[in-house]
Amino acid sequence: MGLFQAVLHSRNLLLVICVPLLLLPLPILHPSSEASCAYVLIVTAVYWVSEAVPLGAAALVPAFLYPFFGVLRSSEVAAEYFKNTTLLLVGVICVAAAVEKWNLHKRIALRMVLMAGAKPGMLLLCFMCCTTMLSMWLSNTSTTAMVMPIVEAVLQELIDAEDEQLMAGNSSPEEAETINNVNNSQPSLELIFVNEDTSTADFTSLMQNKNLKNGVPVITNPIKAASQHHGKRQHPSPEKPPVLTPRPRNQELNRKYRSQHDQMICKCLSLSISYAATIGGLTTIIGTSTSLIFLEHFNNQYPAAEVVNFGTWFLFSFPISLIMLVVSWFWMHWLFLGCNFKETCSLSKKKKTKREELSEKRIQAEYEKLGDISYPEMVTGFFFILMTVLWFTREPGFVPGWNSFFEKKGYRTDATVSIFLGFLLFLIPAKKPCFGKKNEGVSQESSLKIEPIITWKDFQKTMPWEIVILVGGGYALASGSKSSGLSTWIGHQMLSLSSLPPWAVTLLACVLVSIVTEFVSNPATITIFLPILCSLSETLHINPLYTLIPVTMCISFAVMLPVGNPPNAIVFSYGHCQIKDMVKAGLGVNVIGLVIVMVAINTWGVSLFHLDTFPAWAKVSNITDQA
Repeated sequence: MGLFQAVLHSRNLLLVICVPLLLLPLPILHPSSEASCAYVLIVTAVYWVSEAVPLGAAALVPAFLYPFFGVLRSSEVAAEYFKNTTLLLVGVICVAAAVEKWNLHKRIALRMVLMAGAKPGMLLLCFMCCTTMLSMWLSNTSTTAMVMPIVEAVLQELIDAEDEQLMAGNSSPEEAETINNVNNSQPSLELIFVNEDTSTADFTSLMQNKNLKNGVPVITNPIKAASQHHGKRQHPSPEKPPVLTPRPRNQELNRKYRSQHDQMICKCLSLSISYAATIGGLTTIIGTSTSLIFLEHFNNQYPAAEVVNFGTWFLFSFPISLIMLVVSWFWMHWLFLGCNFKETCSLSKKKKTKREELSEKRIQAEYEKLGDISYPEMVTGFFFILMTVLWFTREPGFVPGWNSFFEKKGYRTDATVSIFLGFLLFLIPAKKPCFGKKNEGVSQESSLKIEPIITWKDFQKTMPWEIVILVGGGYALASGSKSSGLSTWIGHQMLSLSSLPPWAVTLLACVLVSIVTEFVSNPATITIFLPILCSLSETLHINPLYTLIPVTMCISFAVMLPVGNPPNAIVFSYGHCQIKDMVKAGLGVNVIGLVIVMVAINTWGVSLFHLDTFPAWAKVSNITDQA
């Protein structure tokens, strides 16, 4: 028994050592570039799927195995780890760091909640819209971690408001004092920040390293922790963002809800945040790491194809996200709140209960604590809007964009815009300049050291370096597969699928990745499947985008299990829902997304990307691979 436990504890180390040794006969018995590349690809894929080592570390395997086996030179492999998409991500993270640092997201979220009111149906729609909008520009993980504390505070107020009604109506003074003490021990509405998309294993280990219990932060003295927040400034310190700490999960499961309806509201709102973050990430090309991996791989594989950019992706995906948001809202409402939309979605003030009025007052109080919009928030919001406008107007397609003003074409990309604006955020002071005026009580030395909108430390806390290395490893694998001829060989093995219509091939690929991504991280899944699907499309003479775009979107639909992605784990940690709730609700969202994506790629996707023909840029790539 002791030996078995020792082996179990060392399983990751054994996996790291045994997998390369067991697969070593492949390049030895078949000394060819294809076999050597396949060996590196399989070893890396096993490391990614098993997560025996961190995803970023596993992505470094091609960097030393390709030169060892003579697949690629070391300088060629190194060039794959830093691409144009990396610069795009750096610029976006600069803006995201400013949004998080100055609490612009909190102001937006609370404002939208105030607009919706406390009716469950409208509250659900409001939180889903807010989360979707934030997730377009921030990572799904960060967005979920930002919004969930606000949702938890709103849910707590809904329950506390009913307690106050009962306490006022039929509670004795002693009982009232007890309830007040319990309510006052709850921490105030604050936010938790989590970095960019990481694997679920890394997210779990992060929580364990931070002394979390059952995936949930534990406060040993909640009354003292809550009292420490009184008398502080309205804006929390950007260096150490405060954390809203939910109760331990074992206590959450034993929680006594006031009614079954309350429990359903808590389940519905919690799960909807994870789903809305996923929907929002689909909308923009920078919304998730999977779409960024797709973009860079596609540009490397087909350099002559200038068809996918921020604008074209948005035109295709925005209707998908909008339809998915509405249909998912109906699905979640029907599943947890029933079909009484008239009662749960009414905006009439006459129909508001005392409980809903008390909840709205608390939310209003939290919004007022933010004070007036600050100068850094205005600057961040302006850069946020400016970046979006410049992305859209660079090459809109239907009219000449600002890129046409330059004599040399093809030099400027979306990364150029994001890096330029991100660089400016390091220069613009966080304090509003007062020209010609002297600040009273401020020394000359301190006035010379004005803090910018973001510092390098702010950027470092938000920048997902592991994703950068992971994406680079995927590019290296793709480059090795192409140069060795492995991708061509794989494509020829799939000629048996040529009897199927193109839509069936795409549907099978989407269903396959939707299943795999429930257990394997999204970046690893897309990195493994992209080279295979490119070869398959070229072999069957299908426009590669007809397969790649739906598969890229369906990989994000890992919404059925807590291990599917970090947003699911964050929502699950709050204890309102069980795994069976996630499976039941997530299966519906998964099917909804798959159907809408397939309809979209066969309707407006055909005219937008010219999917009804096999493009010349794909023929050129196919000829190059065969040569």
